[in-house]
Order: sequence, then structure tokens, then C-alpha cells
Amino acid sequence: MRDVAVVGSLTSDVVADGAPRVGGAPFYAAAALRLLGRPSLVVTRCAERDRSVLLPPLVAQGPPVEWHASERTFRYRFSYDGGARTMAVEETAEPWLPGPWLDDLRRCDAVHVGALAQGEFPDETLAALARGRRLSLDGQGLVRAAGPGPLRLEQLEDRSLLRHVSILKLAEEEAAVLAGGTDPDALAALGVPEVVLTRGEAGAVIVTRSGADEVPALSVPAADPTGAGDAFSVAYLVSRTAGLGPVSAARRATAIVAEMLIRRSRRR
Repeated sequence: MRDVAVVGSLTSDVVADGAPRVGGAPFYAAAALRLLGRPSLVVTRCAERDRSVLLPPLVAQGPPVEWHASERTFRYRFSYDGGARTMAVEETAEPWLPGPWLDDLRRCDAVHVGALAQGEFPDETLAALARGRRLSLDGQGLVRAAGPGPLRLEQLEDRSLLRHVSILKLAEEEAAVLAGGTDPDALAALGVPEVVLTRGEAGAVIVTRSGADEVPALSVPAADPTGAGDAFSVAYLVSRTAGLGPVSAARRATAIVAEMLIRRSRRR
């Protein structure tokens, strides 16, 4: 059995004027990979000046990591007003262009791309990642504007890059922008073989060529849901490559996310 990989940038997150801390799909997906026990690899990057802060917490999660230096690091700032969260983009990194880092993936038959912003993974990069592999993509990287300022979502001008994608994960607000709605017909019209719509406590909807199926969430009281989507995406991909059908894979991913959140709450 060959490896499943996660490719994506580490982020420097500042919450409520606290110290910068690690974020990004690689960090949260690695926690799920540790629970899944499948041979895996995390390919990630950040600026050299941020390596000492962002990389060790990722390495401590357990899965093997290949790190590459980027010119810049994705930086986000979060603030809260009651239960409402505001997110601002302070810096974005340059795109992942095809290069030697692709050699890290030669043993991998499936890859989840934890994209953060439009243009981060261009068409030619997704084509290279999908060659001979099943490719999963986080849809936030299709609708999040790349510039600094308050986080905003905008329509993807060219959907042709979706032809490389086997599994597309979307949150509800991302689906509303990309597909024009969250109903199964709108999601199916994107042309991706499998679309996974995550709805938080309402569970997930799996849209395939066979139709749409709902998978309920598991209740985890008083849990911080940060990174749950990243964990769900990689757990779903691992489960699909292990031979589970879409609904069974989503149920397993739901259980993995619940276990991850429970373990997190116990550490606090």
C-alpha cells in the first residue's frame, strides 16, 4: 500500500493579539493521519524565518514531513466579538509551482491539497499532482481572495482546473460562491466525481454521480472545531483509497474528527 500525502502551506496565526502559532491544513491533517495509522507524508513550506516556530509542532504530530522554504508565509489574524469570529489576511505566500518538491510524492498514490487562496495551486501544479494519483482539493483555495485585508470570498473565473480533481471538499459558504448554492444539483454541476459538503454540526453531504447522501456529525461537547475540515478531508481520502465507498468513508472521517476533537479537549 503506497502513501497518502498532504500538500499545503503552514500558516502563522495570531488569535486575539496572542503570540503567533501554527495553523494550516498540514498541521491539522497530520493529527488525523496519526489516528488513521496509514503510511503517509506531509509536504509543506513556510518562510525560513518562521521555520523554528511553525515546523516543530507539525513534526511532533508524528507523520513524516518534507519541508521546503518559501519566500513568504501565509499570516492570519483572528478576533472575536462574542461568538462571531473575524479573520484578516496579513500576508500570502507565492504559488506552488511545479518543481523538485514533486519528487517527494513519488511513493504516493493519493494527495490532499490544502489550498488556502486563489492562485496558490495553479492549473499546471494540480495537473502534475493528479498525474497517476487520486487528488483531493480543499475548495477554500478556489474562492478565498489572495490579497491582504479582511478575508473575502470571490467567484473563480476559470473552473477548468477542476478537471484534475477527484474529490472536492467545500464548506457551505464556499459552495454558495463556487457552485451558486449548496443543493446537490448545483454541486454535481461542478463536474467533480465526488463533492464533500461539510456543514459543521449538521454533518456532511456526499455528492457523487450516483446521487447525494447525508452523513450526520457526531456530537463533541465544548470542542474547538478549528481544523476539523482539514482532518475530515484527509480521513475521507485515506478511507476511499482503502476501498471504502463514499458514504462509509465519510462516516469514518466523521469518527476520526470526533476522536481528534475529544483528544484536543482533554489536553486543555
